[in-house]
Amino acid sequence: MVKGKKVIVVMPAYNAERTLRQTYGEIPHEIVDEVILVDDASQDHTVEVAAALNIKTIVHPENRGYGGNQKTCYQTALQQGGEIIIMLHPDYQYTPLLITAMVSLLAEGLFDCVLGSRILGVGALKGGMPIYKYISNRFLTAFQNLVMGYKLSEYHTGYRGYTRQVLEALPLEHNSDNFIFDNQVLSQIIYGGYAIGEITCPTRYMDDSSSINFRNSTIYGLGVLKTSLLFRLHRWGMIRSPLFAKVKPYSLVKLEA
Repeated sequence: MVKGKKVIVVMPAYNAERTLRQTYGEIPHEIVDEVILVDDASQDHTVEVAAALNIKTIVHPENRGYGGNQKTCYQTALQQGGEIIIMLHPDYQYTPLLITAMVSLLAEGLFDCVLGSRILGVGALKGGMPIYKYISNRFLTAFQNLVMGYKLSEYHTGYRGYTRQVLEALPLEHNSDNFIFDNQVLSQIIYGGYAIGEITCPTRYMDDSSSINFRNSTIYGLGVLKTSLLFRLHRWGMIRSPLFAKVKPYSLVKLEA
C-alpha cells in the first residue's frame, strides 16, 4: 500500500511457466498488496507454478485473447478494491523493479496512467527488439501523435499502470479481445483528457519472452491506424464510435470527486 492506496499487480499469462517464478520474485512485495494472475488456457504448467508461488489465479477454460485476458485482470482487480493497478507481463520482458516508481507517480496523483517506455533511452534495440518492430513502432507512434494531437514516445508498450478512476472511466467491454486492446485503452485515456506519464524501461527479447508474429503484427498495425482514425472522426463529430462515446471525461470525474 502506498499513500493509503491498495496496490494490485495483474499478470495476463499464457505459457509463462519458464519465467513466472523470476518475474514474481522481483516484484516489490513490500508495497504490492496483491498479485493476480489470469491464465488464458495455457498449454504448459503456468497454473501449477502460480499455485506453488501462492498467487491468486483465475483460469480461462478457453483462450480469450490478450485483450480478453486483460478484461478479466482489471475487472478482478477492481472487485478486490485495487486503487493502483499495474499490468506486468509474466514473461520477464519488462523488469518488475520499475513497479515502485510507477506506483509512486500514480499514488502522488501526478498521472492517471504510467507507461514503461522501451523507446525512451536505448532500451528497445539494446534489449533485442527486432528491427522491423522498432521501425513499425516509430512509424505508428508518429502517426498516432499526429492524428490524436498528443505526444508519447510509444503507444505499444505492455508495461502499464492505472489508477482505479481511469479504469472505471473507460468502456473496456467495447474494446477488442485481441492485441489491439492496449492501443484502444490508451486512445480512450487520451480522448477522456487523462494524464499519461512515461518512464524509461529496459526490455528483454528472448526465446522465452512472448511476442506476436509478423502476421499478427501486421493486423495490429492496421488496427492502430483504424483506432487513430476513429478517434479523430469521432472527435470531429463525423461518426459515433462505441470506443469513445462512453468514455467518462476527466473533468466530470474531478467534478464528482
